[in-house]
Amino acid sequence: MNRARVAGFLASFLFVPLVPAGAAGPAVIALIAPASAPPFWLAVLRGAQRAARDLDVTVRFEAPETDAAVSPAAAADEQAALVSAALVGSPSVLCIDALDSARIIPLLQKARRAKIPVIGFDEGVASPVVLATAATDNAAAASLAANKMAALLGGSGTVGVIARDQASRTGIDRRDGFVNEMRRRYPGIRIAGPSYSGGDSAVAAAQAKAMIQADPDLRGLFATDEASAAGILSAVQELDAGGRLILIGFDSGQAQVDAVRSGRMAGAVTQDPIRIGYKTVEAAVDVLNGRRVPRRIDTGFHWYDRTNIDDPSIAAILHP
Repeated sequence: MNRARVAGFLASFLFVPLVPAGAAGPAVIALIAPASAPPFWLAVLRGAQRAARDLDVTVRFEAPETDAAVSPAAAADEQAALVSAALVGSPSVLCIDALDSARIIPLLQKARRAKIPVIGFDEGVASPVVLATAATDNAAAASLAANKMAALLGGSGTVGVIARDQASRTGIDRRDGFVNEMRRRYPGIRIAGPSYSGGDSAVAAAQAKAMIQADPDLRGLFATDEASAAGILSAVQELDAGGRLILIGFDSGQAQVDAVRSGRMAGAVTQDPIRIGYKTVEAAVDVLNGRRVPRRIDTGFHWYDRTNIDDPSIAAILHP
């Protein structure tokens, strides 16, 4: 989606004047995301807007225009400036998925002093100021992927794992959820790796090719993120190894959705971005109404393959 279309979408749905806290009118929820253009965040936005309609609140969505993959520091700076500007408007609740927690935490302290509650979503922010975080249980989702892979392998063989990183909570949980489930339940399956792509599809492709060429017994590959999944698909295509390997991914980018539909990828686990957006706003409203909210709000996940990819309930949450 080009920038003009994104801008039009945002303008038509979410950009509304802020109403100062305590003024007449609906409560205002400031929702600050890491990005606005990727389809995943547009789906989060749709869920938030649906909750806003259902719960009679106003949602203001903001996100950096800078691509964090190209310039992470600049994107983090821009996001911090957006949070600072949102606080000047005294929203009823601040909801945040931080690109750089270190940059955002001082602003959360400012929010607490102003008595503005803070809700996290997706990766959120590692701070005690955050009352609740609406997010995927990534370890459980990756465990599901491990069980699907084991069933397809018949309980034996070698599986290569390519993870995004070993620093983020998401990267760690998806890696460990898959690897630990395999080691706990399927002693006949050996793990090769993990390798870490840094969320770079070209790096993931090179790592996958190295695994395939080094181990003639390799029977499967699991990628823990959208970019790594695109990378393993590229590697298998380049080496013409599709008939030899079972591929399973995480998330639902265009490359994965096309590969699942064609059968080149056995299936994948996807988050529910619409539910992430909805549950984030719902938690914000609960806090405003004095209701207790859990520290972690599980927003769910789903397995999709050729048998269900076009089911309305699945198609609605895929974000190619």
